[in-house]
Amino acid sequence: MNLFDLKGRVAIVTGGNGGIGLGMAKGMASIGASIVVAGRNADKAADAVKQLQDMGAEAVFIPVDVSDDKSCADLIAASAAHFGRLDILINNAGINNRKQPHEYEMAEWREVLDINLNSAFACCQAAYPHMQEAGGGKIINIGSMYSLFGGAFTVPYAASKGGIVQMTKGLAAAWAKDNIQVNAVLPGWIDTELTQNARRVLSDLNDNVLRRTPAGRWGDIEDMAGIAAFLASSASDFVTGTAIPVDGGYAVLG
Repeated sequence: MNLFDLKGRVAIVTGGNGGIGLGMAKGMASIGASIVVAGRNADKAADAVKQLQDMGAEAVFIPVDVSDDKSCADLIAASAAHFGRLDILINNAGINNRKQPHEYEMAEWREVLDINLNSAFACCQAAYPHMQEAGGGKIINIGSMYSLFGGAFTVPYAASKGGIVQMTKGLAAAWAKDNIQVNAVLPGWIDTELTQNARRVLSDLNDNVLRRTPAGRWGDIEDMAGIAAFLASSASDFVTGTAIPVDGGYAVLG
């Protein structure tokens, strides 16, 4: 019995055209999954699809605007129609907006919550009947170290990522009867476009991360491949409602 085998399984990754999402897509592709790369940037998505296809995976790009509930539902329907099934959903799309709490416009607060948290729920709702029909499924929601810690310049982001963890627990409890496992991954400081921008804004961030992280380095997107393979495969069939840090030990010193 090969616990890490996703041949014949179909996975959607929102924000799968780069960074953490692409790293996780590659992890699943490496053990046989077909991948739907979902996002807005078609050029980036085309490159991501090619990288996955070069690994031997079947991969397609389906555009989505995760701030729009209908677009989320359309993504799920189009993916299931293209491949004939849906087994795995990774809710990875997200944004950040760094300001002091009193400086945010309410529209800015709502935008972060809509894209980071509300979109994940909309995709989960749309995916549920397909997974139920298939006899089970895997949902992986992407949280953050800010699911655990506060951040003076990232209040809406931290609120959205804290919400991801509680949403994950609730869905796990509700859908366990349907053999759907729902888990969250809490990436630490991974080298992505989002964190590269943070380093430009916060001059001392790089040194602080290195000092705080026992592994002594920033994570690479390849560091996200293994957790995706585990949580998407039958190796994790009795794991649900968890929030697993992938952070080089950053949270250990919390």
